[in-house]
Formats: sequence, C-alpha cells, structure tokens
Amino acid sequence: MQDSPEVAVVQPPAPSFYEQAGSWLGEAVPYLGSHRLLGNTLAAWVVAAAAVTVLFLLLSAIRGVLLVRAKALLERRPTPAWDLVLRLVMKTSVLIIAAGAITGGVRGLDLPGVLDRATSIAVIVLVGLQAAIWATVVVDWALVLVLSKHAKTTTQAAETTLKASMAAVRFLALLAVYSLVTLIALDNLGVDVTALITGMGIGGIAVALAAQRILGDVFGSLSITFDKPFEVGDFIVVGDFRGTVETIGIKTTRLRALSGEQVVLANSDLLASRIQNFKRMTERRCVFAIGVTYQTPLEKVAAIPGLIREAIESQPNTRFDRAHFQKFGASSLDYEAVYFMKVPDYNAYMDTQQRVNLILAERLRDMGVDFAYPTQTLYVVKQDAAS
Repeated sequence: MQDSPEVAVVQPPAPSFYEQAGSWLGEAVPYLGSHRLLGNTLAAWVVAAAAVTVLFLLLSAIRGVLLVRAKALLERRPTPAWDLVLRLVMKTSVLIIAAGAITGGVRGLDLPGVLDRATSIAVIVLVGLQAAIWATVVVDWALVLVLSKHAKTTTQAAETTLKASMAAVRFLALLAVYSLVTLIALDNLGVDVTALITGMGIGGIAVALAAQRILGDVFGSLSITFDKPFEVGDFIVVGDFRGTVETIGIKTTRLRALSGEQVVLANSDLLASRIQNFKRMTERRCVFAIGVTYQTPLEKVAAIPGLIREAIESQPNTRFDRAHFQKFGASSLDYEAVYFMKVPDYNAYMDTQQRVNLILAERLRDMGVDFAYPTQTLYVVKQDAAS
C-alpha cells in the first residue's frame, strides 16, 4: 500500500492591526461592520481616520521635541551646523507631517484605483513642497553664512553690493532646486520627463548663451566683492580709464573720473583687465630731474647731488633714495633724483615736490649756478677768399 502524498497546508497571513481593529469595531458597532464605503467597511474607515490622526499628533510631538533639543544644542554649541539643523526643524511644516500620517493611515484600506492614485499624488505633492522649503532654508543659510563672514571686513557699500549679488545667486540656485524637485515629482507621478529634460536642456543652453554677458557680470560682482581688488572710494586705473570708485553694482562698476564725468565699466571687463589701485599705495616713489648749464664749474657740479639730498631730507614724510649726475645732455648737465613719500596722497607729494624745487632754485641761485634750457651754439668759420 503506497503512502499518499503530503499536502502542504498554506497558513493564511495573520490579520494586520488594521484588520483586527476593524473587526473588533465592526463587532462592537454592527452598523459600521455591515456598511461599506468605496470597498471598505465603515469600521475600516474609522480605524484609518484614527490612525491618520494619531500619526499626525505623534509626528507633530516628535517635531516639537526635536525643536526643543535643537535650540538647546545651539545654545550650548553655537555652530553653523547646529544653526542649520534648527532652521530645518523649524521649517518642517505640517505638509510633510500630513504626508507621513496619510501614508501610514491608509495602508489598511483597500482603495479603488482612482482614490489610491489621488492619495499617492497628494503625498508626492506634499513631500515635494516640503523638499522645496528645506532647499530654500539650506540656500538661505549658506548665503547668510557667507554674508556674516564678510560683514566685518567690508564697508557698508560693499555689503549692499554683496547682498544684491547674493539675491541674484539665490534666485538662480532656487530656480535650479525647484526645477529638480518638480522633475522628480513628475517622474514619481508617472510622467515621462525625458522629453521635458531634453527641452529644458536645449532651452537652458539658449538662455545661457543669451545671458552669458549678464551672468558673467553678476559673477564678476561676486568676485570683486569677495576678492576685493578695489572698494568704493579707491582710486583705480583700468586701461585708459582712471577715477574714484563710486559704486560696485551687480552688472557694472562706476568711476568718477578726474575730469568730472562718470565712467561705467562692466564687471566682467574689469576682471579681464589689469587694475592699478592707487588707494592701497603704502609709499609713493618720486623721480625728478634737473639740468644746469655746461658753464657750471666742476666743483659745483659735484656738490649739486648733496644739495638735492639736503632739500629732500628737510621735508616731512620723505625717504631719500639717490641723487646723481646722470648724463651729459644735449644742452645741459642732467641730474636725476629719487625719493619716497611715506604717505600715498598725491597732493602731499606735489606739495613736497614744490618745496624741494623752491629750495633747489634758491640754493643754486646763491651758488651762481644757472638752470639750463634748450640752446644751440652756432660756430661760423670765415674761409680765406683765395682758397
């Protein structure tokens, strides 16, 4: 007699908490267990609603605890990282809490396709909005961190320019973040985003090419603000243009020229040029030359460099470098002198040079030495008529 084959007995899955709670409520209130709505008993709907409410309150309580803990940690350790954590917790809105509560609350329901799809869409939209809020917090936190680092080293005008530049960067960063969040949300909703990404890529290239100069000027403004090759109030020379910096804007920098007119230069052009910043001079090197006549006696020729040195060293804020009988000129004996002004102010330099010139004019007059000026001597030779 052959043994009969064993038959595997499949145990039904254990009822879930929602099913147990729904069965218990249906037995306690027969009306809720016998009537159905959208494929589920009223008892199941009541249990789901209760689950959503409990989860919402629980997640809200967790958020409150995290908020208190983050504030306490920030007070004990005031670091940028904890500041970011606190900002993120504070900006965790009811959107993400509602999305989590809905996701967990409706798990025990057998929803129709349309309603299940609508629930999924609502959750994706809520999560996307919360992600956008968090992204905004991170971008703003980073910009505030940059501003705070430069607040103590920048002037009020530079800080205003930095804030304006940061506003442009914030717009571009948030535009990129929101576009990414939107594409992810659409992809999760079942939308084919391949063609959309391709179109956005082509459009982005076109926009970037069209706005290339504008974006270059915006980032040039940031480079000027951070690197500080010059600041408002500095006297600079850029190519053929020279003047005092009045404003540093998002797109242009404006100079007030010595002749009075305003010169407007694009920030990108400024960064591509060689800039001379005279405001940051610590010393000014001064070179001047004089010439005396060829009739000057040799002992006086040798004494003139010493006179020049005495005249320079008698002036305040000067540092003598050298004075020499440089060369035999076309109509003069030429001297060259070099000294340094310890203050960079141009008016102070001109006042000092004027006093040095007056002293030299007086001393050379007392010595009987004349300054040379362009002259020509014509020698006429009379030839013998017989020759």
